Amino acid sequence: MANGGFKTVLVLFAVALAAGVPHAQTQPAAGKPNDLELVQKLIGIRRDYQKTLEQLRVHYYNAQDLERMRWAEEELRHFHRIPKHAFILDLDVPPQNLNGNQNTPEANKLFMWAMQYKDKGWGNDYTDNQRRAELIFQEILTKYPQSNKIDEVAFMLGDIYESKAYKQYYRAAEYYMRCVQWNIKTQSEARIRAARIYDKQLNNRAKAIQMYREVTSHETNAQRTQEAQKRLAELSGSK
Repeated sequence: MANGGFKTVLVLFAVALAAGVPHAQTQPAAGKPNDLELVQKLIGIRRDYQKTLEQLRVHYYNAQDLERMRWAEEELRHFHRIPKHAFILDLDVPPQNLNGNQNTPEANKLFMWAMQYKDKGWGNDYTDNQRRAELIFQEILTKYPQSNKIDEVAFMLGDIYESKAYKQYYRAAEYYMRCVQWNIKTQSEARIRAARIYDKQLNNRAKAIQMYREVTSHETNAQRTQEAQKRLAELSGSK
């Protein structure tokens, strides 16, 4: 692909390995008045730090200073292995009113590239590949929000954030919700997966019931609807 942004991502993935495994999330406390400003500042610092390291790597490569180039690569690699949480989901997850209705070749190629990494490998290789896939999927949402792949991308991100490489359940549930909101006819497991997270991981009974009901009213998959009906009966009988 000739796209300049794609080249930047290619450089990034040639040298970066992955993020580490964060601890399972607990219910976040209510944000303080300045938390929006602080999180926005953190996001900007992360972006600038990464960009500067990438620029240094290219600079030293062009100057044939291979030792310093390796220093930049090593620091960039460690940066990507640091767990990075979405402290405010509204700053991480695109809005629910996106209308992805265009067949975008660039997005399609990125999607196929990401799937070459997703769920591949064992141990550290697995978490490295989940991180690679995450960054490519996020690239699609950032650069091609009009793509008709965005609902599939949202589901894949939900699956990644739910996986053992991340265990970021609030983030996973929100991306599953976006999958449904961007394509109400989705054939993916987004509804039932969101319901399970709200039910089992986040202990949010109201949201779990809402999503289980959506499964029963929208899904045609018998196994999913039976699971939802059973769990709704159990939740209705609980205090």
